[in-house]
Amino acid sequence: MPDTLIIPSRQQGEASITAPVLFFVNPGDAAPIINEARRRNAKKHFLFHSNLFEIPGQPACFWAGPALGAPAAVMVLEKLIALGCKNVIVHGWCGSLVPGLKAGEVFLPTWALSEEGTSAHYPLAIRPAAHEGMRRRLAGFLQQREYSVQAGPIWTTDGPYRETRQKVQEYGSQGIMAVDMEFSALCTVAAYRSVNLAAALLVSDELYHPAWRPIYMSKSFKKKSLEIFLALSRFACNAA
Repeated sequence: MPDTLIIPSRQQGEASITAPVLFFVNPGDAAPIINEARRRNAKKHFLFHSNLFEIPGQPACFWAGPALGAPAAVMVLEKLIALGCKNVIVHGWCGSLVPGLKAGEVFLPTWALSEEGTSAHYPLAIRPAAHEGMRRRLAGFLQQREYSVQAGPIWTTDGPYRETRQKVQEYGSQGIMAVDMEFSALCTVAAYRSVNLAAALLVSDELYHPAWRPIYMSKSFKKKSLEIFLALSRFACNAA
């Protein structure tokens, strides 16, 4: 008998996922993505505190989100896996810790330094990391479409308002290139449940300057975020 009391499961009438899932975590992306799902006559399935859309096509795929922060994102991922998901592509935003990674570029995390509290509940002997094969295929797909793509380690934190200058400098000097709120936990759960996961994050702000430089409120950034999401959807559908 499992030690845990609550086992993620598919309930009667819930979706059965038989294709890759594109999981957008940021609420700032939600409105245009939901509008696009409706435009495509997507079937909406119940997903408690989030959304799950079945996108018609040959082949079909699924969109899920948003779920900001490690605990909420892991709850969604656990449910997606219980519904049958085996392959997940995460779309989100991240901050840059190093001058070589600029706002507006696409960052593909390789592995993560975890400063979030969720992944500790999933005991693993390995560090959180993207599925290498999927990440490489994703990088090639985006580069073929002329996106500026970089890859490297990321710092995942539960405390975005405690991203101190000291930590930015320390982690940046160690080669950690970016910061987000979900990746390490999502990778940990994916490995624990034996599913494949990789992420493509749009750089929304730069933290390495004396003063913080965000761009995520601009119309051009929001437009690019949706554009990348739709490109990732083509990747997900073709990965079915």
